[in-house]
Amino acid sequence: MYYADIKQYDVANGPGIRVSLFVSGCQHRCKDCFNPETWDFHYGTEFTEKTEEAVLSYLAPSYVKGLTLLGGDPLEPENRKALLPLMRRMQTEYPEKDVWCFTGYGFERDVLGVWADDPDMKEFLSYLDVLVDGEFVAALKNANLRFKGSENQRTILVSKSLKAGKTVLWDENQE
Repeated sequence: MYYADIKQYDVANGPGIRVSLFVSGCQHRCKDCFNPETWDFHYGTEFTEKTEEAVLSYLAPSYVKGLTLLGGDPLEPENRKALLPLMRRMQTEYPEKDVWCFTGYGFERDVLGVWADDPDMKEFLSYLDVLVDGEFVAALKNANLRFKGSENQRTILVSKSLKAGKTVLWDENQE
């Protein structure tokens, strides 16, 4: 897997101060995407064990709330498989920190539908706290949305949704 960027101090892609990993590779190719260079699966720098160590070290300070995965699309099969070692370590080393993930895929249709029996997806979901789903739709763009770009995108509480058997949305007022 390749990545486009790592932001050590990000406040735009989830609540609090976060470490954000922008992975490379996305098949959605949304019109007016804010990161079109990340569509290419080989854009940027190769994600190595050294990169993983750097991300984990950036998460160490107590003021860092969590990790955000975006790109590109972290849920592309090759990306999520490559991210699993990082996710496993993060859960072990920083269980108090949350993980947000942005994807163009739909929660019900793709994550729970197409990939329902995929063991990598099941494990990946077990590490996520919040999933922002849905392609960016330029005609539905709204700059006033918190942590989303277009009206069709949803901010989903993953664990609560899986337990409830229905989609449960994140409420910024309950944070």
